[in-house]
Amino acid sequence: MPKIKTVSGTKDRKVVSQKEWLTARLELLKAEKELTRRSDEVARQRQELPWVKIDKEYMFDTDEGKVPFADLFKGRSQLLMYHFMFGPDYRAGCPHCSAIADGFNGIWVHLANHDVMFWAVSRAPLQKLQAYKQRLGWAFPWASSNGSDFNYDFHVSFTPEQQRSGDTEYNYNKGNVSSKQSDIAPTDTESEEGEKIAASTGTDWETFTQEAPGMSAFVLNDGVVYHTYSSFARGLDGLWNIYQWLDRAPLGRNENDGWMRRNDEYDLKAQHKGGANDCCSPT
Repeated sequence: MPKIKTVSGTKDRKVVSQKEWLTARLELLKAEKELTRRSDEVARQRQELPWVKIDKEYMFDTDEGKVPFADLFKGRSQLLMYHFMFGPDYRAGCPHCSAIADGFNGIWVHLANHDVMFWAVSRAPLQKLQAYKQRLGWAFPWASSNGSDFNYDFHVSFTPEQQRSGDTEYNYNKGNVSSKQSDIAPTDTESEEGEKIAASTGTDWETFTQEAPGMSAFVLNDGVVYHTYSSFARGLDGLWNIYQWLDRAPLGRNENDGWMRRNDEYDLKAQHKGGANDCCSPT
């Protein structure tokens, strides 16, 4: 019986005949089909959520200049947005948000031709976003919400005062900013890996965690913008094409500390193992 190494130790792996494997595979297929049917039902419920009218006048800085919210739709009736962790004091975007964003290039054109506009939005000034976008070879639309209440209203940015008082909301929980279910007051002791992640953005842990990841959906109807859906933390898992592939790999995600990097930071000649200390992988 061969042994395999995982982040939780060495495990035995059973080896069987093709016939025995097929029996096990067909049993798993039943579970996969049930998961697909359940996912279809959840998607239906998601699409039937009621809408909330956006009354506040948000403005965004884009490559075409400063525009109101409705202009982000660019003639489409629907808008999907990724709340990218890139605060005004960051020198580089969150490495985990950067990993998920690598998949945006391939999808946004298809979405735009299916009546769905896509944008990433961050609080960093547009000039920083443009430089980072060029660095990593991205072409998807990216807007800055700098100077507006947008990120705060959608609970993906937090002031130092909110952090210290615990008067925060993330993933529909009060006092839960971190996707690891922990308070992030300045007195907290952050992990060594957390410090490394923050340092990679040019910040400390407190400043880094003033931003959080998420996605939101909107619809434009008769000139009025409505909010229809938002998701955070593990609710973003299905949007990570990396995770969808790893979940089908023999060792799964097999995450070790610090494995996920920006696309220009890997040594492809070396073998890197996974990292569980992911700002978007809560308990």
